[in-house]
Amino acid sequence: MTAIVGVLCRDGLVIGTDSSMTFSSGVGPPIMEQPTEKLKIFSDSIIVAGTGQVGLGQRFGHIVEQAYADKIFLGTKHFTSVGTELCRRTLSDFSSTGVRTGQFGALVGFVLGDKPFLCEFPVSDFQPEFKTEMMWYCSMGSGQPITDPFLALVREVFWNKGLPSTQDAIFSVTWALDHAIKINPGGINGPLRIAVLDKSTGKFRARILDDADLDEHKQNIDQAKERLRSFPASQSADAPGTPDIPKPDTLAQ
Repeated sequence: MTAIVGVLCRDGLVIGTDSSMTFSSGVGPPIMEQPTEKLKIFSDSIIVAGTGQVGLGQRFGHIVEQAYADKIFLGTKHFTSVGTELCRRTLSDFSSTGVRTGQFGALVGFVLGDKPFLCEFPVSDFQPEFKTEMMWYCSMGSGQPITDPFLALVREVFWNKGLPSTQDAIFSVTWALDHAIKINPGGINGPLRIAVLDKSTGKFRARILDDADLDEHKQNIDQAKERLRSFPASQSADAPGTPDIPKPDTLAQ
């Protein structure tokens, strides 16, 4: 059970997850739920979030580490040198122990040639799909039926002019994950975790935001909700032909 949201930005990228892990015997419903860390940062510049079996996620992390050691993140072509190569190595590793497709997926953010890239490896077949200026966001995991429609609304309201800034993306990813954590039927839980890849230190570096970093965005979300709640009343008051509402002192006369 997982909720993952990723956004390619004009100045970097943002990946967020929930922090819940369910235990199961493989037969019947999950046995229990425990907190975990689903975001991993490798070599200060690669963000990885996975959905599926924990063991496969551990193996994929090792594959990414080895790929970095083999300098595939120093190439010039993001699709062939990183996307296709990570796919090839992962499918080869998984097939060596009889893992069928449909067991694991991942979202990977990295830098190549001083440019950020966000690559989705879907659970269905693990074939790389890079986010672009045409479609710059995605979500994965069991929470996808909740987060995808939410992100579509966010795009229409906040991202109608294209890629957002990382700060705008943090706000939206925080809201999407908070929404999924609150209304999911089980298995997706907090605290929400968000990693950012940007140039806040002068060159691209990845970091996981702490609670203090997210507090301002959570406050902004609360303010946005309050404005939405007050919107119907403001529309009624401004509507043409709306009769004046008598004041309490007038009624008393």
